[in-house]
Amino acid sequence: MNAPFYKFDYFGVDVSLIIAFFIGIGFGFALERGGFGNARILAAQFYLSNMRVLKVMFTAIVTAMLGVFYLSWIGWLDLSLVYLTKTNIAPQIVGGLILGVGFVIGGYCPGTSAVSLATGRYDGLVYFIGVFFGVFVFSEMFPLLEGFYKSTDMGVVTIPQFLNLPYGLVVFTVVLMALGAFVAAEWAEKKFADKNPEKML
Repeated sequence: MNAPFYKFDYFGVDVSLIIAFFIGIGFGFALERGGFGNARILAAQFYLSNMRVLKVMFTAIVTAMLGVFYLSWIGWLDLSLVYLTKTNIAPQIVGGLILGVGFVIGGYCPGTSAVSLATGRYDGLVYFIGVFFGVFVFSEMFPLLEGFYKSTDMGVVTIPQFLNLPYGLVVFTVVLMALGAFVAAEWAEKKFADKNPEKML
């Protein structure tokens, strides 16, 4: 049996939605158990006092990347059938900056705000409402923003393609980056432990 399973018609749309539902529940549970439903824990990364977010995200990236790389290498995953979003570099940079500013101000990203809301936190509720308000404003303004939204279209491109480097070399480099980031994160947590917002009243 080869992957991706949906593209090989091992199951249909209905089953895929059910699978996605349970994966989403599991992902949300894992985020909450990891403390990602708490804005103080999330905000602590900006004070360099708790780098849990960086560690978890780099772990997830490296795990998924190695899994995809080796499954493709042994022939169990057809990378040509894996869905990739097109790159529109300018609007995606602006969107990333907007999300980043919101993350710094509120302590949540859209996903972690949903986790916070699910566990009954009022700040998560406020942030979650803000997400939908932002979506509404963007949709109303879309006719004015459509030109920029579709600008700098690079098509579907991956980092190895963009840098013209072997896939395996990019994977190896990211693993080294992750190891370096873990070492730096451990140092920062010890250095800035007194600035941890989790301990602030």
